[in-house]
Amino acid sequence: MTVVEERPETAEAPPPRRVNPFWALLRNSWRQLTSMRTALVLLFLLAVAAIPGSYFPQTAVNRERVSQYYTAHPQLAPWVSRLGGFDVFGSPWFASIYLLLFTSLIGCVLPRLRDHARALRTVPPEAPKRLDRLPQHAPARDVPESPADTADTLARTLRRKMFRTRVRELPGGGFSVAAEKGYLKETGNLLFHFALLSVLIGVGFGHWYGWHGNRILVTGEDQGFCNSITQYDDSSLGPRVTAADLPKFCMRMTEFDATYQSTGQPKSFLAHAEVKEGSGDYRKVDFTVNDPLRLHHANVHLIGQGYAVVLRYTDRYGVSQQKIVPFLPTDGMQTSEGVAQFPDVNIDPKTNKRDDQLQVGFEGVFLPTGGDDGTAVSKFPAENNPELYLAAYRGNLGLDVGKSGSVYALDRTQITNGELKKVSGDRPQALKPGQSWTLDDGTKLEFVGTRKYATLSIRYDPTQSLLLVGAVLGLMGLMLSLFGHRRRIWFRVMPAAGNTGSPANDQEAGGSVIEAGGLPRTDYPGFAAEFAALTGPATDDGHAEEGTP
Repeated sequence: MTVVEERPETAEAPPPRRVNPFWALLRNSWRQLTSMRTALVLLFLLAVAAIPGSYFPQTAVNRERVSQYYTAHPQLAPWVSRLGGFDVFGSPWFASIYLLLFTSLIGCVLPRLRDHARALRTVPPEAPKRLDRLPQHAPARDVPESPADTADTLARTLRRKMFRTRVRELPGGGFSVAAEKGYLKETGNLLFHFALLSVLIGVGFGHWYGWHGNRILVTGEDQGFCNSITQYDDSSLGPRVTAADLPKFCMRMTEFDATYQSTGQPKSFLAHAEVKEGSGDYRKVDFTVNDPLRLHHANVHLIGQGYAVVLRYTDRYGVSQQKIVPFLPTDGMQTSEGVAQFPDVNIDPKTNKRDDQLQVGFEGVFLPTGGDDGTAVSKFPAENNPELYLAAYRGNLGLDVGKSGSVYALDRTQITNGELKKVSGDRPQALKPGQSWTLDDGTKLEFVGTRKYATLSIRYDPTQSLLLVGAVLGLMGLMLSLFGHRRRIWFRVMPAAGNTGSPANDQEAGGSVIEAGGLPRTDYPGFAAEFAALTGPATDDGHAEEGTP
């Protein structure tokens, strides 16, 4: 006879809860975005994305170099422009990486901050049952003090060594002492990430509300300028800044001192200037390369220097025009190139009409210290033997066609199509200060002399202090995270054999038995030595030395 065992029917499992695929996708995407691995990848991508900004010339920094890149690479430049290569830090793809990194850091840091705050309020955990299974273990030893006195001594010693401690009484009259140290490591990690967030915020708001402009300022009271967009050689305003928001100040440079080593390397630059803020009076100021002039909502940085050539041109009607033309250095010895254009010359005084085909331009090289070898290369950056080599062109300079161009070179298109012709022959004319040059039509050009100029960068960044604080805090947090090590140490103090744990019997039975164990929470090669120093004196000698249990 077969006996069939009857089993009770099992209740049917509830159907799985249906999860909206859309919300599941959002949740998983958020978890992936806010992971530390994603933050590191985005940080790496941000560094890689900044490389084109250092390779290609940027419109916000130097429009002239962008124009030169178009001339040198006519096929490649339009594609670089379409991809945002000339405005990398304002391109949508760079901004997307920036915003994703910002979001990832916030989503990563805030939960860690909450967990860290909870861990700081939590007492050290209880000791495991088997201390001998921990990476560091001190076998049980006898000490003459009672368990209560021994536990109290251990706790006071650990607190002096900056351990967070917890003492708990165990059944049978024993005590356990739990100690933990190294929370500064996580504090440093969080501090570093919050500092990185502050830097990202500072860069973003600095771009929105900051501005900068570059200006070549020639020495002389007649060459001053006021803080206006139209008076900058190159400028860029943040998206939230208008021309009316610029601070009101005027400036003129009275003198510029430059000293050089015997090899021609610059030794020192010092600009003497006068500045007026608002409706006040001019005051004298000095500033150097590493000591900018600090004004209200503006800092004036000295980033370069050179020579401006003073030329006087007298046309066929005896009318003279004088121009002060900055020449741009091409090497460390201040060999400089430039152009002087005279579009409003040869105007008939009877008809007061200008013949555009009689405009004059001079293009050449200035040598602060010329040599006798005939090469157009300066031998020293100071003005020891100034020489100017010029080529003359006559015709239509192309300044009235509405097309932007360089003020440091003639329009090569006009030369190519024959609108601007060279009238000085094959060899350039050499001039020294005070000498003049008579052209083929009887007009005359005089090399009056030179003036020094300084290249100034005027900037305002409202978040500069935030960036400084973020950088300092980030360095501090990095040091804490590198040199901090979290570890735990436990002591179990039990009455010696025959000791009931009662104070009345302590003197008769007396003594305690101490066992210790340690666990490093992070990679800490020096933990074994620290553990031995904390446990050795108490277990080997039977007593605690001053400062160590």
